[in-house]
Amino acid sequence: MQPTMMYPGMTPQMPPQAITVFPVDPYVVETLRSVTGKWVLIETTRGHVDGCVVDCKPDHVILENRRSKFFVRISEIVWIMPE
Repeated sequence: MQPTMMYPGMTPQMPPQAITVFPVDPYVVETLRSVTGKWVLIETTRGHVDGCVVDCKPDHVILENRRSKFFVRISEIVWIMPE
């Protein structure tokens, strides 16, 4: 039997827990930040959405279209086309 790996703040009685990791794509984030305030078409794994880029965070982008806001996960983006 192998010894259990210990993480900071973990006691020997605590069972190991899964750590969720969300990859950050710095090139996509930088591209989206460069078109803030502009209209874009974004193709995702579930279809496309278009709107004005309001803000971009490391894990999602916020688009606004006709007073509705859309929060799109960066990891779901296939391509981006500025209009």
